Amino acid sequence: MNMGKTLLAPVMEFVPWKTVGRIIERHKGDAGVRTLGCADLFCIMAFSQLTWREWLRDIEVCLGANRAKLFHMGMATAPARSTLADALNLRDWRIYHALALRPISRA
Repeated sequence: MNMGKTLLAPVMEFVPWKTVGRIIERHKGDAGVRTLGCADLFCIMAFSQLTWREWLRDIEVCLGANRAKLFHMGMATAPARSTLADALNLRDWRIYHALALRPISRA
């Protein structure tokens, strides 16, 4: 049995986390957030993109099935579907737009 890194961990090593933190601070993305911050939401959305998940229920079930590996993916716990829905509705889209422009400008 392979006990190494998950597929998401090496991909997340390429993310400039200091830049992500500055972008979140600039847009005040985590103001008033208690459970699921912008960086955690980004990890969940990257995980769902890599595993071809399309619906919130699908994302929730897949994260729940991988509870033992969540720490290695950079997440503490799997969020509830309602928490994911609220986070997706309330987060400013400009945070993730600025984050997407960063590697594009480097390329």
